[in-house]
Amino acid sequence: MANSKYEYVKSFEVEDEVMLPNLIIVRIYGYNFRRLSEDHEFEKPNDEQAFNLMNSCAAAMLEEYPDIVFSYGFNDEYSFVLKKTTQFYQRRASKIVSITVSFFSSIYAMKWKEFFPLKEMRCPPFFHGRVICCASMEVLQAYLAWRQDACHINNQYNTCFWMLVESGKTEREAQDILKGTQKQDKNELLFKQFGINYKNLPEMFRQGSCVLRKKAEDIVKYNESGNPIKRLRRKAIVVHSNNIASRSFWDEHPSLLNELGQFGEGIGRVKPEYVKSFQFENKLMPSTWIVVRIDGCHFHRFSEVHEFEKPNDEQALNLMNSCAVAMLEEFVDIVFSYGVSDEYSFVLKKTTQFCHRRASDMVSLIVSFFSSMYVRKWKDFFPQKELKYPPSFDGRAVCYPSSEILRDYLAWRQVDCHINNQYNTCFWMLVKSGKTKSEAQDTLKGTQAREKNELLIQQFGINYHMLPAMFRQGSSVFRKKEGKTAMDKGGDPVERSQVKVIVDHCNIIETRFWDEHPSILDENPFSSIQTDSATVFS
Repeated sequence: MANSKYEYVKSFEVEDEVMLPNLIIVRIYGYNFRRLSEDHEFEKPNDEQAFNLMNSCAAAMLEEYPDIVFSYGFNDEYSFVLKKTTQFYQRRASKIVSITVSFFSSIYAMKWKEFFPLKEMRCPPFFHGRVICCASMEVLQAYLAWRQDACHINNQYNTCFWMLVESGKTEREAQDILKGTQKQDKNELLFKQFGINYKNLPEMFRQGSCVLRKKAEDIVKYNESGNPIKRLRRKAIVVHSNNIASRSFWDEHPSLLNELGQFGEGIGRVKPEYVKSFQFENKLMPSTWIVVRIDGCHFHRFSEVHEFEKPNDEQALNLMNSCAVAMLEEFVDIVFSYGVSDEYSFVLKKTTQFCHRRASDMVSLIVSFFSSMYVRKWKDFFPQKELKYPPSFDGRAVCYPSSEILRDYLAWRQVDCHINNQYNTCFWMLVKSGKTKSEAQDTLKGTQAREKNELLIQQFGINYHMLPAMFRQGSSVFRKKEGKTAMDKGGDPVERSQVKVIVDHCNIIETRFWDEHPSILDENPFSSIQTDSATVFS
């Protein structure tokens, strides 16, 4: 991060570390997946390929993140259990949940064609996420029992419901028939009316799916004769069990005992309220500006693997901007966003009740949607490049109590953009001229803005101020009313306006920008602020 007088805004960021010895569970669940299933005509009550896609994504999570040792999922949700001693992202809840939901969303979008080769993805999948702190193994055991019980109850109901609908009942009639019925009643309905023995339905539908690591033979290479050489390695596998909260299931998998601990004997009926009380909640302060900032995870490596142009890849930046535009089109409470490089900040209006102002839901949804859109739009911007692995982003939500502080936050990000871009432009020009990276760093060490400008002019004939504004000042995305002339029924011209989401590359530190666009925010927080930005962009 660049140093500037606006650095103080970082003090508003609240640490949300999950303290030891709590176990950490990340539960993600689909947002409006009923719409996604209807748009893509998933089979009711269960679409086997959709379930297999979810399981494949969960397996990819365990392959990517060694700290995840167990996961359980059904329908559109998955729970990931991290090892007891994890220091994953310093145990910060916002980082853990956003990374988890981001990677899962990206891999879901990337793997779609493997499971639905004949179906075009019509809308992006995205997920909520929550962190659950387990104070003991008993809480983890109760949590898993709760989720598997929910799997059984929901699947049994849905099986009955859709069989009734397929038999000719309306959805309302099916609901009325099932109202107040118990498990035994539903089993009898399925058997007597449809000849279905519920216990003979696929385990994946009735019991959900577990993903864990198990030692298995894997081909590591082939010898000179072409014969495979196999070695034992821990691979993510999918298993099914009728009681994942039982001691016997846990004892069958030594890795779970080693990484998490041992369950007690049987567990009785679990009250959901008990488990929910361990959810890591962070409800954001009312009547404050909320900024959700997302940052690319390990994007230095991502940019190298995908051969992005240095110091700025215009298409990569345009891809980020296009995803930000989609964000404002999807979420009406986002009133402004600002992005540079692999990060974006989304400003939500002060009065927002989006996700009931719960930080985890808000951050996870925004990160998830952005990640899915990034994968979906990749081919639009890189038609000749294959996306080699899923991108992921972390995120956090921060409250800013006044308009002045919000203004300083945005100024901080734009100053950071300018300083970093100026340095990177010099650095990569020096490297391209033949210097090593270490030599380029030594050359630039201790230099000021004016010295970097002179270096670019004198050595490379580059006027920094003539470089594209998107590189120097970042990108602002907001809604703007645009007028157009149409003809009424009598053939007379009529002025009509429509709201469009636009991308602009401008100086957002100066008051003038906000005066020119008074409708961007609920109120104009910059009307009384006079800032001289001449020194910022010099």
